Amino acid sequence: MKTIFNLVAILFIAFSLQSCNLISAAGFSSQGQPTKEVGANLASTTANSAVNVDHSEWNNLLKKYVNKEGLVDYKGFKSDSAKLNAYLKLLSEQNPTNDWSVQELLAYYINLYNAATVKLIVENYPVKSIKDIDGPWTKGRVAVGDNNLSLGGIENGILRKMNEPRIHFAINCASISCPKLLDEAYTAAKINEQLDRVTKSFINSAENDISANNPKLSSIFDWYQKDFTVNGKTDVIGYINQYSKTKINSGVALTYKNYDWNLNEQK
Repeated sequence: MKTIFNLVAILFIAFSLQSCNLISAAGFSSQGQPTKEVGANLASTTANSAVNVDHSEWNNLLKKYVNKEGLVDYKGFKSDSAKLNAYLKLLSEQNPTNDWSVQELLAYYINLYNAATVKLIVENYPVKSIKDIDGPWTKGRVAVGDNNLSLGGIENGILRKMNEPRIHFAINCASISCPKLLDEAYTAAKINEQLDRVTKSFINSAENDISANNPKLSSIFDWYQKDFTVNGKTDVIGYINQYSKTKINSGVALTYKNYDWNLNEQK
């Protein structure tokens, strides 16, 4: 009986440790990374930060291998993988702190997520979908200082904690139904205008069928609905109406479109 009890105890501890590791990897933990909250009015500026990160190498790669539709030339990225790796190495050596402004942190982590996602695809190319790769969002693949962050950790443990729902339209999961990959790097000097632009673009794109009484929305608004608030309360319709050309009537039922996980690759 004692042996059985000890075995159960060992299995329970092992399961608990595994669960903690999965929670951390999936992104419920920031793993010690700074997560400043965005205030009511985000202003684009480089003047209030101890560090201003140079994202020009990533900007050059995006200009070269991403078109205006947000489709990606992964073969091109693969041929330029040395520059992509050099940029990610530069980011890994920065090691963000609370001395960084919220603008710098947003730009840094959005670019880090997007560049690391491109690298993941390049390392596994050719691939039909990011979901065909083992643990694309849960494995610790992204070096920042002494930590290896997962893509899920960057999204859920850091960016979502910054109280800026527009990040959902800036980070790109390498899939057709994702908000398009912007063909320029995010920077503190332009962060508010860039986030506004990609949010308006996605909400008014074909990924949403918006009408007054029968809207069919991207599943992003279902998965992350708690993030979309107006006046401190969850309000998906109210949030969308701030950016949508067509306004949704208050209180109507929302339905969500199937998500296309096929690779967002240039043909």
